[in-house]
Amino acid sequence: MKAIKITLDFTNMKYPAQLHRELKTKFEFPDYYGENWDALWDCLDGWYEDDENVTVEIKGLETMPDDMRQYAQTMLRVFDDVHSNSPNVIFIIATA
Repeated sequence: MKAIKITLDFTNMKYPAQLHRELKTKFEFPDYYGENWDALWDCLDGWYEDDENVTVEIKGLETMPDDMRQYAQTMLRVFDDVHSNSPNVIFIIATA
């Protein structure tokens, strides 16, 4: 079984575009990634095969301004849904 580790670092991000750029880069999404939550779901749903164990570490959420932390809550819900559909994809929030 193939193991994949991805680290998302949102340290001090202030704008949604920065957050989506991090997602697009680290997940290696295609150019047509729409930089919204529906597009995130569309790209992650089925993105990884069942024979891949994927661990996604999420860093820096606590350093983001309040409005960005609120914005990122939807991202975390998408991650929960992805994990529900693909239990081999695990998301871990790192604490400082």
